Amino acid sequence: MSPVFPMLTVLSMFYYMCLRRRARTATRGEMNSRRAIESNTRALPINVEIVQYAKEVLDFSSHYGSENSMSYTMWNLAGIPNVYPSSGDFTQTAVFRTYGTWWDRCPSARLPFKRTPSTFCSQDYVELAFEEPVYPTAVHILETYHPGAVVRILACSANPYSQNPPAEVRWEILWSEAPTKVNGPQARQFTPCIKQINFPTNLIRLEVNSSLLDYYTELDAVVLHGVKERPVLSLKTSMIDMNDIDEDEEEKFGCGMDTLNKQFSIVTLREWPTNGYFDKLPYELIQLILGHLTVPDLCRLAQTCKLLYQHCCDPLQYIHLSLQPYWARINDTSLEYLQSRCTLIQWLNLSWTGNRGAISVSGFSRFLKVCGSELVRLELSCGHFLNETCLEVITEMCPNLQELNLSSCDKIPPQAFNHIAKVGSLKRLILYRTKVEQTALLSILNFCSELQHLSLGSCVMIEDYDLIASMMGAKCKKLRSLDLWRCKNITESGIAELASGCQLLEELDLGWCPTLQSSTGCFTNLARKLPNLQKLFLTANRSVCDTDIEELAANCTHLRQLDILGTRMVSPASLRKLLESCKDLSLLDVSFCSQIDNRVVLELNANFPNVFIKKSFTQ
Repeated sequence: MSPVFPMLTVLSMFYYMCLRRRARTATRGEMNSRRAIESNTRALPINVEIVQYAKEVLDFSSHYGSENSMSYTMWNLAGIPNVYPSSGDFTQTAVFRTYGTWWDRCPSARLPFKRTPSTFCSQDYVELAFEEPVYPTAVHILETYHPGAVVRILACSANPYSQNPPAEVRWEILWSEAPTKVNGPQARQFTPCIKQINFPTNLIRLEVNSSLLDYYTELDAVVLHGVKERPVLSLKTSMIDMNDIDEDEEEKFGCGMDTLNKQFSIVTLREWPTNGYFDKLPYELIQLILGHLTVPDLCRLAQTCKLLYQHCCDPLQYIHLSLQPYWARINDTSLEYLQSRCTLIQWLNLSWTGNRGAISVSGFSRFLKVCGSELVRLELSCGHFLNETCLEVITEMCPNLQELNLSSCDKIPPQAFNHIAKVGSLKRLILYRTKVEQTALLSILNFCSELQHLSLGSCVMIEDYDLIASMMGAKCKKLRSLDLWRCKNITESGIAELASGCQLLEELDLGWCPTLQSSTGCFTNLARKLPNLQKLFLTANRSVCDTDIEELAANCTHLRQLDILGTRMVSPASLRKLLESCKDLSLLDVSFCSQIDNRVVLELNANFPNVFIKKSFTQ
């Protein structure tokens, strides 16, 4: 037979081998009975249902609001509804930081990790604790503005109020679905059909994806229905879809991360006389084919024959590795078995992993000591296991690190951030919602002069942002994007130093910075000094006026995104000048701008159809 044959033949052989493997591990009858009980059952009404609102918000990845107030924060999800059934933009709701795809189209956007499972699309999350552990029968989510962001609901076996933490923390998916477009921003009660689980829970996690939304989604409350005793299940069965089995196994990691430790440690495989057509393929071609598989798929394929085991364990398959989709199953053992395969790793995503004791400081340190030498990008968002020792290990073991994401790592003590200054090669640093202090940040800026992207949003422990801005202007000449969201004390002096020294800036977020006043000339100075600006957020600055908009129109013709929500001083005439001058403008947020009514928005939309002009409302 010719050594050249269609790619379809190779992929068909792989699919066939996976089915054979599945057939050896479970009989058809076992799969039928399991799925029949878990997915197609009906609980007999033997318990009184308990209805409860969230008692406490335990953890979340981001929110629109400030760390020192309740407006637009995740903490609004605790307790009874504040707004529902009303619709509109209300400060008493929970709002995540982003929406739509705008954040993927700006200079600070990061490249996605390949091999991310199609079933994982979550962008943000919030975890809620309830008073009583119950077997869930329903979850009601009260959405008051732009609904449709929730894509996954999970339940945890750990009781956050128990004095005796369990030896093993389990997460079960109650419901999951791809993002869907909801017509209209009106309020609704979202009640998906949830799966029954075999343990009581009082810890519920919502995961969201806001990419299809026209504006920020707003959540008001979450209601958990459940019973104290495990429901007795009927034995009613129905036809089983093979695709349903695949999705369930992917979600529960039945053949994935739960057994990854065992599968990677297998050294004895069945002896086969040949490796089939794979013996005829070049090594590089097999590597290319396997590059399209997810990590659990590699685990499965590694068990088929020695040749494919060798390929699946090749460090070249793990140059870029994202473990975020498997956050619920990653632990010290997982990292230990991955060590020998990650010796060449350059991009590593451990965001959301390791919480509640799953990853220890020693386990994380051992992994980086083996695998950190080639790391260029390290994502650790919401890694609450991180402490000063971890940051010290990162700076010592990752000499080539260029990108570090510590977003919402709010358990890291302030003094630990001093270690980051040792990584002089850093080009991207995300410190959103961390406890970084002024002294540590000044040291970082002084020694990390290669920085191009810096996020300091909601960093409330910095005392003097003018001093920080002055240091940026003096040391960070290559800065392209800067996030100062909810910076409370920067003034026109700091802005002047920043604009003079960082003239390559293409993105600047000054949203909710109340100490900046247009009358000082700070915004006109920005427009004149930063002609490369593509994104400028001046959210909730009521002093922005026509002069500022006209300066942007005259000097920042590459502008793509502008947020002037809340200003009272901008007229329709200046907006027309801006839209005529900035041909690339795609997002203009004029919500709560008193001079820009719905009639003006309709007129501007008609004349400039390529621009998304947002006008929020409250009923």
